[in-house]
Amino acid sequence: MFPFAKGYPMKKSKQATEPLYGPQTAQAVANFPISGWTMPRRFLAALGRVKQAAAAAHKQAGRLDADLAEAILAAAGEMAAGKLDEQFPVDVFQTGSGTSTNMNANEVIARRACQLLGRAGAVHPNDHVNLAQSSNDVIPTALQVAAAVAIHDELLPALRTLRDALRAKAEAFDDVIKIGRTHLTDAVPIRLGQEFLGYAGQLDAAITTLQVAMSALCELPIGGTAVGTGLNCPPRFAEQVCLSLGEELRLPFCETSNHFAGAGARDLAVQASAACRQVALAMGKIASDIRLLSSGPRCGLGELRLPALQPGSSIMPGKVNPVLCESVVQVACQVVGCDAAIVAGATGGVGSILELNVAMPMIAWNLLTEIELLSGVAGAFRDKCIAGLEADEAHCRALVEQSLAMVTALTPKIGYDAAADLARRARETGQTIRQLCLAEKILPEGELNDLLDARKQTGA
Repeated sequence: MFPFAKGYPMKKSKQATEPLYGPQTAQAVANFPISGWTMPRRFLAALGRVKQAAAAAHKQAGRLDADLAEAILAAAGEMAAGKLDEQFPVDVFQTGSGTSTNMNANEVIARRACQLLGRAGAVHPNDHVNLAQSSNDVIPTALQVAAAVAIHDELLPALRTLRDALRAKAEAFDDVIKIGRTHLTDAVPIRLGQEFLGYAGQLDAAITTLQVAMSALCELPIGGTAVGTGLNCPPRFAEQVCLSLGEELRLPFCETSNHFAGAGARDLAVQASAACRQVALAMGKIASDIRLLSSGPRCGLGELRLPALQPGSSIMPGKVNPVLCESVVQVACQVVGCDAAIVAGATGGVGSILELNVAMPMIAWNLLTEIELLSGVAGAFRDKCIAGLEADEAHCRALVEQSLAMVTALTPKIGYDAAADLARRARETGQTIRQLCLAEKILPEGELNDLLDARKQTGA
């Protein structure tokens, strides 16, 4: 915890009538009337924490007077807690280094600190709040802190509980034998539980990838200042900032081993976004499969029954649509779009140019949007769809018996060509493989029944 934010009561600021930000923020608002999108709450919280950690390090080293440092800590704490969000009006599509947002924070924290001290002008945005910092190391640091915390606190827990729900369904459906499908055509039998085990496995793999990306994000570029050389940054400052952030947020933050890569490229954001894309694609596949398996109920596959959440049509009474599955698929599409924007923003010669990446606000907005969307939809999908899923076991069994692919189990006994001919004649006559084999006495009934035992065909 930051130990130097005590002693200043949370006085009400005059922010309702008088902006706390200063001329650089006002200039940026005037220059960038682009989207109306402002930096995400998660990002502002992280930036406030970075400013707190910097002030704590400076106070400890004697570079800031104790009263100034504590006022900065208190003001930055209000920023981190969301008490000053209306003071951050700068558009996402601003200067690519995020300088406008950094100065927005410096100005707001400085003026709020002056209010807390009761001394106008006592705290300077650059000389005190931004001491030993540059937008070029602060903004990517805040980006990485925000993303790492969001992944750790929101996305990973949501994915783990969704995976556990899929595993529970895998166990519940383990005795449900159904027909497999490849190329959307009948294949050999599979257990419904095995399908759901596959879904849980996709999320397991995505969670592992996400954990690796989160660990990489914890290596922070703070201390590199303008171009990675660390100009105007005192010894051990970055180490102390990372230590404070780690203690406060309970993640293993540390100083990057290569400040030049930390300033010039956004590779770690690309890695984290790719991990989010993997999550999105896995969830999209799972939701799409469940939507297809529940199609019907009478004129589709109809192997699963979805919870009836809401009327599915304004004109067709009694219709139940796979609304949660559709929500997941839409989120997956949006995440892929956000990832494409991040990749473009990190591309050499576009966003990453020589000593600086100049698409950082946009990258931060898209990465945090991905994490927020995936976290939200994972919980809704688990609670409102997966938890209430039911299998139509009798229908699954009937489809298995009807499938011409059941002839596959006879191939070792009668040969491929004879089995193919048997499947053709069954299709033409409308008989099942079992019925045709019994009628033509192709195999003894006991042996035939053993070979056509669908449960045995699904393995252990």
